[in-house]
Amino acid sequence: MSDEPPTPPANLPTELVTTLNESNPEQLRDVATYAEALAEHKQREARLEESADQDAVEERPDDLPDDVPAKATITIKEINDNRYYYWQWREGEKIRSEYKGPVNPDE
Repeated sequence: MSDEPPTPPANLPTELVTTLNESNPEQLRDVATYAEALAEHKQREARLEESADQDAVEERPDDLPDDVPAKATITIKEINDNRYYYWQWREGEKIRSEYKGPVNPDE
């Protein structure tokens, strides 16, 4: 073993490196155990989220246009005394809509 301290990974924030350098060996071992458990937890969450996204794609309605997300719902808007179906979904703070068709096909 070298008498020199190990070189931290370049992608670690300076504040984290400073905190680790100021920690005692017991704290560092606790951090290592916690960091490994946290990494496993986040990987598991990412896999579950990816699996849920794939399920959502599989449940996509047949008549849903390609540019409308699977999370969209159908709403009815009344325009000039006529009723129309619209796909509607949220993108951040905005609500987006896309025309689907008339409520009464004879219109």
